[in-house]
Amino acid sequence: MNRDAYIAIGRRVLSREAAAVAALGDALGDSFAAAVELVLAAPGRVIVSGMGKSGHVGRKIAATLASTGTPAHFVHPAEASHGDLGMLARGDVCLVLSNSGETPELADIIGYTRRFAIPLIGVAGRADSTLLRQADVALLLPSAEEACPMGLAPTTSTTMTLALGDALAVALMEHRQFSPENYREFHPGGKLGARLSKVADLMHTGEEVPLVPLDTAMADALLTMSRKSFGVVGVTDAEGRLAGIVTDGDLRRHMEGLLERRVDEVMTASPLTIGPDDLAEKALGMMNGRKITCLFVVGADARPQGILHIHDCLRAGVA
Repeated sequence: MNRDAYIAIGRRVLSREAAAVAALGDALGDSFAAAVELVLAAPGRVIVSGMGKSGHVGRKIAATLASTGTPAHFVHPAEASHGDLGMLARGDVCLVLSNSGETPELADIIGYTRRFAIPLIGVAGRADSTLLRQADVALLLPSAEEACPMGLAPTTSTTMTLALGDALAVALMEHRQFSPENYREFHPGGKLGARLSKVADLMHTGEEVPLVPLDTAMADALLTMSRKSFGVVGVTDAEGRLAGIVTDGDLRRHMEGLLERRVDEVMTASPLTIGPDDLAEKALGMMNGRKITCLFVVGADARPQGILHIHDCLRAGVA
């Protein structure tokens, strides 16, 4: 084979699987909505199970559910028969995956859900299979040819199952109004965790924040600006609210007689600010958009709580 042949095979596989996922979307109906409602009504967790390739897909579905606000974990059906059935409890929902719906290793876990009235959602490719006949909600995969030329290796069928799991997770996520802040709680590490950091996680506080009162002489304000090394100084009113800021640009605009002025004569009033609970990614976007390097962080009462420099975001990996 040459390279063109490899590319043709790849395109054939992707086209076949894309067509199968499209058919799955067209077939989605009341049973899918019933599965969503069954999970929402359950006070416990979603227990996902499957054997072989379905098991690998099941692990991913469980991980996606758990990271998007639906407590879930995977139970291997063979291990379930040797003690792990104890991981299922009343209040849980069981999501069982099997292309044929007749996988022998699933018998015990299916039987357990029937014995203890644990709701069962079945996903399979045969409507008359044991799994779908026993399930409280049956999700039938449409008939589709496997991408494997022998029709043996689970390919198209596992792609549909994975896509169906994603659809279920996102429907639950949107119903629960799962926010970026919620998402961060489950993803504190790595690049994603950095992007979802809050301003409060990165800002400078206390004595590090360059602040002076409204009636401060510019000579003293310059000393504060120089000592705190942010290139700006915040100006507070009598109630401690942020009334304005003095930047390098303000200094250049008022060079003549600068040291004879007070900060309220030089400052930029009503400066751009951000809240401590906002995402650092939002702060970075604001700074890039306005071509500034710092943002004062204020609470609902407009009092300064900290200051955030663009370098704080970049050091944390927010970009």
